[in-house]
Amino acid sequence: MARILIVEDEARIASFLAKGLRADGHQTTVVADGPRGLDEALSGGHDLLVLDLGLPGMDGQELLGLLRAQGSRMPVVVLTARDSVTDTVSALEGGADDYMAKPFRFAELQARIRLRLRQAQEKAQAGGGSRDAVEAGGVRLDLRTRRATVAGGEVDLSAREFALAEIFMLNAGQVLSREQLLDHVWGYDFDPGSNVVDVYVGYLRRKFGAGTIATVRGMGYRFER
Repeated sequence: MARILIVEDEARIASFLAKGLRADGHQTTVVADGPRGLDEALSGGHDLLVLDLGLPGMDGQELLGLLRAQGSRMPVVVLTARDSVTDTVSALEGGADDYMAKPFRFAELQARIRLRLRQAQEKAQAGGGSRDAVEAGGVRLDLRTRRATVAGGEVDLSAREFALAEIFMLNAGQVLSREQLLDHVWGYDFDPGSNVVDVYVGYLRRKFGAGTIATVRGMGYRFER
């Protein structure tokens, strides 16, 4: 059973979500505005956040930014009527783990929530549970502040770059396939045949150094210790 926070101002949708997630075995908390939603999200009492963007008091995008700025690594699934590419990219780059546009299929939302909860559990196990930082290959990631340093100098990473670096470094020395990386970092958002992993590996190599991530032909990539 997971503790799921729902920040949604449409009472009908919030009630539907809460009822469906409780039937799936989860414990739910519903909040209808941005400021209280942020307070609840920062309380440490929830395992996952389902977040609407059009909220009274504080926009969901602002809530997400403040949540990540405070070091929260809680999975966030955005569920919103805003369905433009710009809104989707903005939310994902701002720290959301997944994005669904309304109207939505509840079965798909359930599947995405299960995926994000599983990934969070796997990351916690790989990282020793309460780990605040990870280091490998001359790179250090502060998992609380979401900052990256190379040889003591800070480098700017987008939310996706940080997520990819994190899964690489938590499994430093191990070969990770493109499919594994897509599953952990992008989930349902990209086609398995997409070259998005290769593109982002290129971004990290430019920022961390060409020798930090090795290509293992026919298998995937390995972050060097």
